[in-house]
Amino acid sequence: MIVAIAISAVGATLWISPKARTVLVPLIQGAKSVPSTGPTERAHEHEPAGAIKITADQIAKAKIELAAVAGCTIAQQIIAPGTVTPNSDRVARVAAKVVGTVAELRKRLGDSTFKGEVVAVLESREVADARSEYLAARLANELQQDLTSRDKSLWERRAVPEQQYIKSRNAAAQAEMRLNIARQKLLALGVEAPEIADLPKSSEELLRNQNVRAPIDGQIVERRVDLGAPVGREGQESEIYVIADLSSLWVDLSVPTSDLANVVVGQHVAVTARQAGLRADAEVIFVGPVLQADTRSARVIAAMDNAALAWRPGVFVTARILVAEQSADLCVPRAALQTIEGQQNLFVRTDDGFEKREVAIGRGDEAQAEIVFGLDPGEVVATTRTFVLKAELGKGEAGHDHDH
Repeated sequence: MIVAIAISAVGATLWISPKARTVLVPLIQGAKSVPSTGPTERAHEHEPAGAIKITADQIAKAKIELAAVAGCTIAQQIIAPGTVTPNSDRVARVAAKVVGTVAELRKRLGDSTFKGEVVAVLESREVADARSEYLAARLANELQQDLTSRDKSLWERRAVPEQQYIKSRNAAAQAEMRLNIARQKLLALGVEAPEIADLPKSSEELLRNQNVRAPIDGQIVERRVDLGAPVGREGQESEIYVIADLSSLWVDLSVPTSDLANVVVGQHVAVTARQAGLRADAEVIFVGPVLQADTRSARVIAAMDNAALAWRPGVFVTARILVAEQSADLCVPRAALQTIEGQQNLFVRTDDGFEKREVAIGRGDEAQAEIVFGLDPGEVVATTRTFVLKAELGKGEAGHDHDH
């Protein structure tokens, strides 16, 4: 051990370094027969600097959690702001396919719908004309098929010339074709096949009514018309409702150009909304090839499950895109660290309580920090409520200063 002793020629002053004092003072005290009552002995009555004396019961009552220092996996992440939006693949617009007026609106905003459910009814002369045309074509086809069947029977008995039968057969084919055209027209106007089959049984007043059905399962998120409003013509509204399936949402992110090279489709994304207290996992499904002119950043979209409907479109979020993972030999939770006099410190468990330990930090992520100096594997540290220990340490140091 190297100790330092300096003697000044002026004033015959003797200076002893702190390390030398720790060696010499016990030797001097041991050589004396009379116990010392000076400041040196009184200083040893106190706990060492950085030590906190606390029992196991007190630790439990303070709800301070402990953990042994071990290795961990540190995530390399890109943090980007974003907004929750509806999944564009699961948004449908309920359109009026015919010219008419709104006779019924069977859904209100927020109501749930299922695919094929009638959500509105329109009154339309266009539909009435198309249905009438279909009924006329159906009747004409039935009559022509009966005539053709009769002419065929007569021709087979040589009661009519073959030319008459051929002419009748051609007329039957044309009648069937007109019926099919009328049917296809109704289908194009949104009339379902079962409705077409039931047309001969329908009353005349129902011929002008057109049922509008939901194209997907979801929720009514927008209503575009009022009862009695005209729809379908140029300059008139053509959409009745907007339906969205909110069980799946998108997170629209803005990623800086400097980070864009590290973002690829399929990466995991941790999404948090601090104000709403929500957290969810998502997956990158799209990386925009074009930069936004105003922000010089790229649009990145992540898909997020929302089966519980806890998330709402429009919520601002913070997203952490997982780029890579690296292993570290010694790690502690971020909550375990306390800044004291500008340095990072941990509270290491001892037999009598805790010892403040200054450490050096290496890599880290949001949850964990790598310790590169100051700890050994297996040592136990306080991981939660370390501010309590920091406050207790401050009281102890204040007591030391008062004594001195």
